[in-house]
Amino acid sequence: MATVQLTDVVVEYRDGNQVLRPIDGFSMTASPGELVLLMGPSGSGKTSLLSCLAGILSPRAGRVEINGVDLAVLDENAMSAHRRHDVGVVFQAFNLVPSLTAEENVAVPLLAAGAQRRLALARARQLLTEVGLLDRLTHRPGELSGGQQQRVAIARALAHDPAVILADEPTAHLDHVQAEGILRILRRLAAEGRVVIVSTHDRRLVPLADAVVDLTPVVAPAVDERPVVTLDANETLFQQGDPSDFVWVVLSGQVDILRDTPDGLETVATCGEGSYFGELGPLLGFPRSATARAATDGATVEGFDIPGFREAMGDKLPDSWGALAAH
Repeated sequence: MATVQLTDVVVEYRDGNQVLRPIDGFSMTASPGELVLLMGPSGSGKTSLLSCLAGILSPRAGRVEINGVDLAVLDENAMSAHRRHDVGVVFQAFNLVPSLTAEENVAVPLLAAGAQRRLALARARQLLTEVGLLDRLTHRPGELSGGQQQRVAIARALAHDPAVILADEPTAHLDHVQAEGILRILRRLAAEGRVVIVSTHDRRLVPLADAVVDLTPVVAPAVDERPVVTLDANETLFQQGDPSDFVWVVLSGQVDILRDTPDGLETVATCGEGSYFGELGPLLGFPRSATARAATDGATVEGFDIPGFREAMGDKLPDSWGALAAH
């Protein structure tokens, strides 16, 4: 039995001269017997969180704990043992070895850990029987349907009987019949006392889950009043990674738009009187992709929600923004 705890986790990637944070200050708890869904669109950080739990990715900040042990304190040997025994990972792309049979694919992690071949194959047969593939032991991945390949991948993840199962989009490539079988298996694995954490955008899983964590960015609601803010030089209006609220129009002065880079903040634009910035965040429901900071004393900006901004700007909007907003 294991308890999973994530506290104030920050995941950061460096993409060229940009720093991206798909996860910024995330916390959650999962207890034995729970099936937890991480839901959200591509880029919302679902796979990043699973990678942190699997010990594949180290967060920039925060704690990732399994049974009270912070993964950050594990040395290389302890981390290898964690990946092998504590968690089982079910990959979206199955990641089966094409030249091996179903039985051999499931036995691979056991053989890699030094198990005798006879015992590893016996364990593989047991697990494949549990997922309904006793009649497919000698079939290779190319001879199996997508749903059958996913069952083999689940059986492989169970090879060391881990207390935590992590599944990345397990129904992404399956029709509703195949997906139903996979969902039943995941629910049963949780019922047996494991923690099962699934990243998905498939709403079919929701009725089976004990908890749903929605990573979809929140779109700012419409407002009746527009805030007007006056900033001193070098005063920050918002920071990269903050939730997006308004589109900002510069009434006077100048505002610098800065982006995190490996070498620190870099100015990517300076907005003067009559220009606007921050439009795509509230439009698409994304967090802020840059920092806005006053370049001059008395820089004054006015905030608009998306409908109010489109109405106020009218034909001043470029055609490309109007086409995007229409979606």
